[in-house]
Parts: sequence; structure tokens; C-alpha cells
Amino acid sequence: MSFFDIFWVFIIISSLQPIIQKRVVASRRLAAIRELEQKRQSRVILMIHRQESISLFGIPLSRYISIEDSEQVLRAIRLTPPSTPIDLILHTPGGLVLATEQIAHALIRHQAKVTVFIPHYAMSGGTMLAMASDEIAMDENAVLGPVDPQLGNMPAASVLKVLEDKPINEIDDQTLITADIARKAMRQVQRFVRTLLEDAIPEQKISPENVERIIEALTTGKVTHDYPILVEEAKELGLPITVGLPREIYNLMELYPQPMTGRPSVQYIPLPYQARPALPKTVETE
Repeated sequence: MSFFDIFWVFIIISSLQPIIQKRVVASRRLAAIRELEQKRQSRVILMIHRQESISLFGIPLSRYISIEDSEQVLRAIRLTPPSTPIDLILHTPGGLVLATEQIAHALIRHQAKVTVFIPHYAMSGGTMLAMASDEIAMDENAVLGPVDPQLGNMPAASVLKVLEDKPINEIDDQTLITADIARKAMRQVQRFVRTLLEDAIPEQKISPENVERIIEALTTGKVTHDYPILVEEAKELGLPITVGLPREIYNLMELYPQPMTGRPSVQYIPLPYQARPALPKTVETE
């Protein structure tokens, strides 16, 4: 074999290696999802957004909850029988309100138990999705975040604060219009969060006396939008928090490192689940 033959073999192997490696990782992910589903007898859905920037021609990119994500999650929920629990693994900084509300509505309408697992963080819209679940399982160091509305790069609560601090005749029309939008956004978010917290399917998850306190803490902008709500504070507010995650969750997260190339941020096994027949009972003989 000549030098040029060896060179071309090397080029071919080098070009095929990323494809093979990608398929191996995808296969390992599906196997890990299937293992967790069989263990918990549930539908497992992952929504993983890596916030760290990746370089593409020098342009930093990051992922967040998008309409494409809501399409995929809603399809996964539709393919899940009403009696099958849903386990949603979240790792997200938040995202579009429309997409978040679509997913949250679908979760609270699901008849079986919905559990959200948070190994690291679920901020903003991610916290909304967590509140749509019946149980929030968090790593002891994981965090949630406030869900107060943002108008571009301005918190709605801060815009409304301008009306309190300045006489009306000293405020320009644009600020007044923005404040009107901020007031509407605040009411809409509070109404939506109240709907999530008062959900009683399959059973009441939040004590009625804690609902207004949670709304006040998370939606009124008393803290900055990136304020980390630790496990202890979330439990004190009255959210249905369970501390500790199955080892399989951490194993799955290791299969979703910061990507060098594109990959889907929502993944599940795209098959309708059929009800599994019950195993026959064994008859004991003396």
C-alpha cells in the first residue's frame, strides 16, 4: 500500500469518525431513557438547553425554550396514555412565554402524575414548568428562579416602579405605554401561575394558604430575574419539593455535554405507548 493509499484511508476514517461517534452517543441516550422509563414505568421527556455559548464564526449561541420545543413536548404528551406518568427532566434558563404556557397547560391536563427532575437549574419558564408538575425532584444544589415578566431587557416590575416614583406629568408617553403593557403582563403571569398552583389533577399539590404567597414571591419582581431560589427556600414557600435524584438522571445528563454541533434539545422515544398486560398472579401451593 502506497503512501497516498494510506493517506486516503486516513481521510475516510477521519471523516466517518464523527458520524459513528454521534450515532453511538444517540444510541446510548435512547438506551438510558428506556432504562429509566422501565424502572419508573413512565414516559421520560428531556428538555436540555446548554446556556454556555458555543462559537460559530465568532458568534455566541445559546438555547432556550422555543416553539419548536413546545411542538415536540406536546407531541410526546399526546403519545402518552392518560394513565402513564410523565417524568420531565429540565435543564433550562427559560425561554418564550407562549411555548412555556403551552407545555405547562398540557402537563396540568395530563391525568397521571407528572414529575419534574431538576439536576442543576430551571429558571424563569423552567420554573413555570416545574410548577405545572405534581412533584419537583431537585438536586440539593439545584435552583429555580422568579417568573416575573420581562419586557425586552426591562423587568415589568421596574417599569411600574417608575409610575410610583415620579409624578405623571414628568413621565414621557413611551414610558407610560410600556408601563401599561407591564401591568397587563404582570396580571397575565399571575393569573397563569395561579392556574398552575391550583391544579388538582390527579390531586391537590399546593396548600391553598400557600398559593398567594408563592405568587407574591415569584411574580412581583421583588428580586432580580436571575435570583437563584435554593431548595430550602422553595420548600419554605410551599412548593412540592423532593430532594434527591435517581442516579439514572445524572447518567443521562452526562450524555448531553455542551455540543460541538447541533442536536435536538427535546428527546423521547417517538412511539405511542400501549397498555402493558398485567402479569398473571402466581398461585402458591403448600
